[in-house]
Amino acid sequence: MTLRSANLTGSLLMVTAMAIFAVEDAFVKAAATVLPVGQTMVIFGLGGAAIFAAVALITKERLYTADVISRPMRIRVVFEIFGRLFYVLALALTPLSSATVILQATPLVVVAGAALIFGEQVGWRRWLAIAVGLIGVLVIIRPGADSFSALSILAVIGMLGFAGRDLASRAAPAALSTSILGLYGFLALAFSGGLYAVWQGQAFVAPDPQTCLYLLGAIGAGVAAYACLMKAMRTGEVSAVTPFRYTRLLFGIAIGLAVFGETLTAPMIIGSGLIVLSGLFIMWRGKQVAQD
Repeated sequence: MTLRSANLTGSLLMVTAMAIFAVEDAFVKAAATVLPVGQTMVIFGLGGAAIFAAVALITKERLYTADVISRPMRIRVVFEIFGRLFYVLALALTPLSSATVILQATPLVVVAGAALIFGEQVGWRRWLAIAVGLIGVLVIIRPGADSFSALSILAVIGMLGFAGRDLASRAAPAALSTSILGLYGFLALAFSGGLYAVWQGQAFVAPDPQTCLYLLGAIGAGVAAYACLMKAMRTGEVSAVTPFRYTRLLFGIAIGLAVFGETLTAPMIIGSGLIVLSGLFIMWRGKQVAQD
């Protein structure tokens, strides 16, 4: 396979992953409108973990090794719990489109964290782009405005949790496969759902057939999207494939408008533009620096 062909394949896989992730979000949101949020997270997490565990066993991988409880993995699980919990709460309680848009700021925070924690070189241009992207988040949530909703902070906390998870993943043992990372990621989701269920004090209920389909759809979509994402990141150049992560924004907004009857506001359009342009500039600038 030529580099051009690999880049094309990787880009298509990335777009596919982002589309399926948006579908996963829609299924989770639909299920959480019927079931308690904690119960939705527990079922979703256990279902995804079971599939990844089955894949690991089929490929004769050990489900537990010393690497699983290494310091980076312990930190990763903590951030995964916070990210999953608050993002699912954002999906359940706020518009899908706005939660999806705020999530796109994750790469900006990852770059900033890599500079502050791992000492990676980030010049003033990329720091400026990070600041512009975070201003985009503020434009979307509009703190201080009459229309401000404190619930929008849920997506911001979820985004920060995912950024921390991604940073911890950089230090995670390389021996851990995609299946094992997926297994413990989904177990963290189930655990966070259990914690929230205890705090909420709401009893679990028997899901009706339609809600069962929502949950099955979320589990299937979540596993498929994760697999496509990992395959995309291993096909072609990272700099060519990664920018297509932002297509999730388009899919999320489209589903929010078409399925949930949400509206697209001017602040959301402006904020989305700032976030996406900042992220693309950071990736472009990083490639330029690497070539110097």
